[in-house]
Amino acid sequence: MILSIESSCDDSSLALTRIVDKKLIYHIKISQDEEHSTYGGIVPEIASRLHAKRLPEILKKLKMFLNNDLSLIKAVAVTTRPGLSVTLIEGLMMAKTLCLGLQIPLICVNHLKGHIYSLCISKDFAADSTKDSSKNAPPPLLESHTESLLESRQNKQDSLGVLLVSGGHTQILQVNDFHHISIIAQSLDDSFGESFDKVAKHLNLGYPGGPQVERYAKICEINQYKPYEFPIPLLHNKKLEFSFSGLKNAVRLAIQEMEQPLSLQDIASISKGFQNAACEHIVRKTRLFFQYFEGKYFAIVGGASANTYLRERMSELCNEFDKELYLADLEFCSDNAAMIGRVGVEHYLRDEFTPLLEAQIAPKSLKGDFVESATF
Repeated sequence: MILSIESSCDDSSLALTRIVDKKLIYHIKISQDEEHSTYGGIVPEIASRLHAKRLPEILKKLKMFLNNDLSLIKAVAVTTRPGLSVTLIEGLMMAKTLCLGLQIPLICVNHLKGHIYSLCISKDFAADSTKDSSKNAPPPLLESHTESLLESRQNKQDSLGVLLVSGGHTQILQVNDFHHISIIAQSLDDSFGESFDKVAKHLNLGYPGGPQVERYAKICEINQYKPYEFPIPLLHNKKLEFSFSGLKNAVRLAIQEMEQPLSLQDIASISKGFQNAACEHIVRKTRLFFQYFEGKYFAIVGGASANTYLRERMSELCNEFDKELYLADLEFCSDNAAMIGRVGVEHYLRDEFTPLLEAQIAPKSLKGDFVESATF
């Protein structure tokens, strides 16, 4: 089995994934939301100290699950990029220590690839939680054992399009095989998830802000308030790129012009109006991508993909273009070690390991992780 570690931001997580059938057999995660809520966002130094404290604690629980028999662990997979340097290093140090002690290889994993493979997590413990996915099985391409689908499958319809939306990234990716992932579009500034958190901060809704903005947007719908109308970002720009800084600033200016303190209706109307504009921006740019993309599979991954309204809008768009939509289970949308373990298995089966002395963390993806110059 593969032991996997995730510490790229503010979630401390460990998992065990069986190699032979790629099933998740153990997963534990501790969030730091409460500790960072006081500051309205993540404080890297605090996150690092909490990882240093909690990773050993959950490792102890994992050992208890294995009855202290670690002999079945064949490799350690750890997130090494992208993420916060001070938190990534905590996970890597634990991974190196385990590899040295157990005399097993190390697998360095790109966190964003982990989000893609969150679509493939299959549990083999207790009773599975209710699936929140449009399909019972993951996209066929991700389950392929073939090294290069470009050679084995000439049909372009086998490609998988992916919308990755999180607190740090907003990207459209095209996945042709495990090692050939093209970046088609990305944000010029703030990410989709980050903009939700910043709007929540302007509205004093607390941290994490994304779920709070979504909750107040729902209140707007239930009470039939009129949503505040915000401009759609890059409305007349036909390039495949995202931008949320202008929308975020428009929300800030609108709040400043309102009578303080804001009423429930004000907060709900702004939340709904912002969510409408942000999701409309995503839909419009994805629609542009669909005009060129020949693949029949599409997926939404990342922490912000849990947004119900975004899922609804993207489902409608996929139906319009006859794309099969895949969604990760809600429990695996945010950062977790299960998805890192799932990627780790793929690396293990390809004999792709990193010498301990060469393993390093990086705040951004490395050259070669993705194909940057995809042309559409």
